[in-house]
Amino acid sequence: MRRQVGNPQLLRAMNERLLLDQLTDHGKASRGELAKITGLSKPTVSAALADLESAGLVRMVGSVSGRPGPSTALYDMNVRAGLVAGVDIGRDWIRLAIADLRGDFIGRRDVRNLAKSSAELVGAVHELAEQVASESGVAWTQISYAVIGSPGVLDPATGRLGLAPNLPGWDRVGLVEQLHTTLGVESVIENDINLAAVGESVLGAGRGLRNFVLVSVGTGVGMGIVINGELYVGGSGAAGEVSFLPASEQDVASTDSRQRGMTETAVSAGGVTEAARRAGLTARTAKEVFAAAEDGDPTARAVVAAEGRRIGSLITAVAAVLDPELVVLGGGVGRNLDMLGGAIAERIAELGPLRPRVVASELGDGGVLHGAVARALGAARDLLFDRR
Repeated sequence: MRRQVGNPQLLRAMNERLLLDQLTDHGKASRGELAKITGLSKPTVSAALADLESAGLVRMVGSVSGRPGPSTALYDMNVRAGLVAGVDIGRDWIRLAIADLRGDFIGRRDVRNLAKSSAELVGAVHELAEQVASESGVAWTQISYAVIGSPGVLDPATGRLGLAPNLPGWDRVGLVEQLHTTLGVESVIENDINLAAVGESVLGAGRGLRNFVLVSVGTGVGMGIVINGELYVGGSGAAGEVSFLPASEQDVASTDSRQRGMTETAVSAGGVTEAARRAGLTARTAKEVFAAAEDGDPTARAVVAAEGRRIGSLITAVAAVLDPELVVLGGGVGRNLDMLGGAIAERIAELGPLRPRVVASELGDGGVLHGAVARALGAARDLLFDRR
């Protein structure tokens, strides 16, 4: 029987990737430590590290002495072998961060979204990208990969973004391609709430959990779903579009519920301000309503309690279908759990025996950025390794 011989080039690449992933995930180590952890021979480790160092992906970062014999060299991944960017495009804010290959931010800036058209918004994102790069002491062209968080769902067949009514014109033909071209680096667009869920999974309230959801209530209403440790987006990418769950007719105050969804119309920040207006308050924003409630205004408190009950209904519907270990509440409205929590729990108790654990987002308005950077890191590391 003829003996099968492995492809030496493939084996070498596998060994190099094994060592690079070990250093990326766990930090600096000596050749001996890497051999012990990975099960590779010391000569194999030495050869692979030499190749990775020559490619600029690994570098010697110090040595350990104090024992008999020569000092031991320590190696680590070269965190500046490439850079990644995360972008969060929302109706009110545009946020952008640049990070090294371990995910540490080297620059971040949040600016108000003052764009009046989709073309202006694309230009604003590009201007912000150049600005953050300059402030970080790098060139934007050094970015290996960027992930852009945006409301809506990208249709890969048409290249159009749908279900993003809070960004006028954001669904026009050619916009996605224009955004990629204007940024000038390899990039991808993903749903912003899905990215926020990834952020909570990596750095926030969802750390270590296999099954949880992030429900975001702010300008819009959406949900990111993590199942078995992986982001779940559904057959067409629209999983988590809970804005379109039915809501009782008396909760829906405006006429755009067909476009935005009944739940979003009632539960979002706009729904809060509309409910406050109907109650006779002069507050112009949901933030002002919550501030008035915190100051003890009884009418504002009643509006906030009603909002909590609506969110409780939404969470119950989600829990009945997904049975998550945890519900993370995010968004400008949702993360006010200290004021909403009582009404949420009361409504959940009224609707049945389900008792999902509910906590506030740990990442706040940085959740989308952290999720975008986490997604970009995986793609960038693959690209840099393949190009070595």
